[in-house]
Amino acid sequence: MDNIVQGFTQFREQVFPSQRSVYQRLVHDGQQPKALVISCADSRVVPELITQAGPGELFVTRNVGNIVPPFATMLGGVTAAVEYAVLALKVRDIVICGHSDCGAMKGLLAPDLADTMPNVAAWLRHGEAARKIVCDAYPDDIDDRRRLHALAMENVLAQLNHLRTHPAVASALAAGELTLHGWFFEIETGHLLVYDGEAGRFVVLAEEDALPVAEAAAAPRLAAVDVGAPETRAAE
Repeated sequence: MDNIVQGFTQFREQVFPSQRSVYQRLVHDGQQPKALVISCADSRVVPELITQAGPGELFVTRNVGNIVPPFATMLGGVTAAVEYAVLALKVRDIVICGHSDCGAMKGLLAPDLADTMPNVAAWLRHGEAARKIVCDAYPDDIDDRRRLHALAMENVLAQLNHLRTHPAVASALAAGELTLHGWFFEIETGHLLVYDGEAGRFVVLAEEDALPVAEAAAAPRLAAVDVGAPETRAAE
């Protein structure tokens, strides 16, 4: 706690004075972040640091395993954060960010986790699809590090699938107002791998490259029926 208090003192005396106008503007005008980041609670993964984002630029929610429960399976902070970010803040992008050496993913592979941490085990059931994919569809002889990497990446994709079940997200995607991103931060190298939905794989993000996306904002779509010819539909 001494380090935390010392850090706040440094912020208050050295950082805040130069940023005072920014914070005052954010209070006066309110926040207008352009992206929601759903990240793991792991202390080594700090979205604002990784992206060098300033105050007011990211709306962030963090939890064990960067989990997004499917809509209606439970009420909780993640569901509320997604709904608020899309409907109230009108974010244009949602990022789900996993990472290497993830303790949650190690727990997902541990058969006896429920004996010692039943609540964590229950929460991580939302990653069961990713675990099943890695156990059944990946080679049995891959080493532990690669297996953990694969599981963390598959979990990002599983949570993107869950995210699409949220009505606010589904509506914004259909209206062409939202883009989804899947990221994997490799702690040991500092590399950011992003999921390319067209290629169906994660790629290392390079500065000169365009940012691949998991699901791009679609063109606003019309209904599948011809609303101008009700008599034709009735005859059919």
